[in-house]
Amino acid sequence: MTKAAVEVTAPAEAVPYSVLDSVFFVVGGVAAVWLTALLVQLSFEWGWAQVWFLFIFWALLAYLVLPRLHRILTRLYVPDYFIGRARTSDGLLGDPVNIALLGSEPQIHGVMRSAGWTRADDVTLASSRRIVSSTLLRRSYLEAPVSPLFLFGRQQDFAYQQEVDGTPGKRHHVRFWRCPPGWLLPGGLAVDWLAAGTYDRSVGLSLFTLQITHKIDENTDAERDHVVGAITGADPAAGLRVIRDFSTGYHARNGGGDTITTDGNLPIVDLRQTVAEPTAAGLLASVTAPGEGRTRRPSTTIVGAAFVGARAAAAALLALSLVLFKDAHVGSLVQPVAGPAVTEAQAELAVSAATVLVLLFAVAEILLAWFVFLGRNWARTVAMALSTAAICFQAVDVFYGGPDITLKSNLPGLTLDILLLLALSSKRSRDYALRPRKEVKRDSSRPGGRTP
Repeated sequence: MTKAAVEVTAPAEAVPYSVLDSVFFVVGGVAAVWLTALLVQLSFEWGWAQVWFLFIFWALLAYLVLPRLHRILTRLYVPDYFIGRARTSDGLLGDPVNIALLGSEPQIHGVMRSAGWTRADDVTLASSRRIVSSTLLRRSYLEAPVSPLFLFGRQQDFAYQQEVDGTPGKRHHVRFWRCPPGWLLPGGLAVDWLAAGTYDRSVGLSLFTLQITHKIDENTDAERDHVVGAITGADPAAGLRVIRDFSTGYHARNGGGDTITTDGNLPIVDLRQTVAEPTAAGLLASVTAPGEGRTRRPSTTIVGAAFVGARAAAAALLALSLVLFKDAHVGSLVQPVAGPAVTEAQAELAVSAATVLVLLFAVAEILLAWFVFLGRNWARTVAMALSTAAICFQAVDVFYGGPDITLKSNLPGLTLDILLLLALSSKRSRDYALRPRKEVKRDSSRPGGRTP
């Protein structure tokens, strides 16, 4: 028997953005700004509903428009190399990277657990809902998730925290990133891990995106020293050296707009002589190296697939309307070509043909939604292309004196296309569609051509 040949594509972060992806990304940002302007204009017609408009406007601005604009602009002015700062999912400079470590992952897990720290849960819908309720009700949540920050093109491998005052609103926390093989710090030193330790002092609004987020304490050196002290105090075998004035630039505010002050020193904690606790091996089993193992389907891909499905549902409703209210559609289908004298046969043929076409479109959209959900990049590209075409068509139509965008007519469809484009053009959705795949090739030496 021969072994199966395995073909693995490059990791998603190693694949540069294509021109088409960049176009979709920018169009999504511009379209989101247009949608916001439309909502402002239409809000004056809503009367008593303006209170709801303010909430919708804030949500759209904070979670769609401003993040997309930051993603576009930070590609231009934020350096794409290590400068001692992590980056937020919006591309903004995040917390300072203020700790380096030597040693294995089991050793980190062992020493952090011995020091009394708790590993944070991954960010999921359930954990996000729980941290919100725990913060509002001031209930303890020792494993509360931390927001993703990015270094080396990927989010932290794991994070640890210590809750303060029995609520996740205040906590010590530190994120860890495994360094790429052969990577060296500026100056030529080799380390195995980098970490960013900060203290969450309260919950508030981000200065740059207006999102609800944790606000960190200004003195990040105090949290750095707290983390290092906890590690060295938990295991005397841990070594320590400090690089003075390692990084003093680019330290003013983090991604939430919080002020940062630091002396720029970088402690390097050596855990190579420490012994990992037996329980740490169990923790390691659930952790995979970056780019390995099964990739979790991101929420943006799920939402994008749902929007494509909603487009299919809208087409199915239109087909039903064509069948039930044939006379109401004859004018728009036949009269522009045949004039006012439309025969019964012409009307029947036009409505039947339109119904068949709309139903075929609905079926195609259902299949497209399924392949988007599965993470097929071609399906994601087709879905974004259709939405981009629809958005551009409506924009050109309005520009040349066509009917205005209104809540009762074309605003829902336009909003659906813009939200679909924002979801599927996001980095998380793109990375999932371009994730590494393993394919088992056929073995011609066996009956049936498959290798067991």
